[in-house]
Amino acid sequence: MTPTASGFIRWTGLSAMAAGIIFAGIQPVHPPDFLSSVTTSAWAIITSLKLVMCFLFLLGLAGLYARQVEKAGWLGLAGFVLFSGSWALQSGFVFTEVFILPPLATAAPQFIDSYLGIVNGSPGAMNVGAAAPAYAVVGILYLLGGLLFGVATFRAGVLSRWPSGLLALTALVTPAAALLPHATQRLAAIPMGIAMAWLGYALWSDRGEKAQERVFENK
Repeated sequence: MTPTASGFIRWTGLSAMAAGIIFAGIQPVHPPDFLSSVTTSAWAIITSLKLVMCFLFLLGLAGLYARQVEKAGWLGLAGFVLFSGSWALQSGFVFTEVFILPPLATAAPQFIDSYLGIVNGSPGAMNVGAAAPAYAVVGILYLLGGLLFGVATFRAGVLSRWPSGLLALTALVTPAAALLPHATQRLAAIPMGIAMAWLGYALWSDRGEKAQERVFENK
């Protein structure tokens, strides 16, 4: 079988599915973002999955956008760039969680407390430089990108509108989750994972493009 662009785009749906499943699945079992968790096996497993998840998100989003690029318009492009940007930046933070924080648990515990304070809302004593504002940018891109990409996908009508609406709605209510305790905030992210997995399945199971190819080849 000769690889085709439409075939590759369709198979990126599996990346989106996997990313969404991991994102939703790790929320209830994620170790607390405190120094005591950094050297545990649970931390090593979950953060490693998160790093893989970030790259799966990037590939999956590229496929979702490419499938509807002609109908998503500038709104879709803006949503794709912003939402992808959030996961690209997030991968840097997750890389730090996987490879940098555990070795420093004994040598620089104060740094780890301060670094994780960005996430858990309990600022530490040390100045972690640009990490704090960069993490805020991740949140802004996640909110705006998810909202715009969800709305654009819903309007395009190429993929299922239900997960598109769920994606936009989850991004829209993200600021409200900040009012919840940190442990509960993670549970509020589960619908986003479900929406991405659902969109990924819609892309992977889409036969419209392949049917058009067969009609063209038979002419």
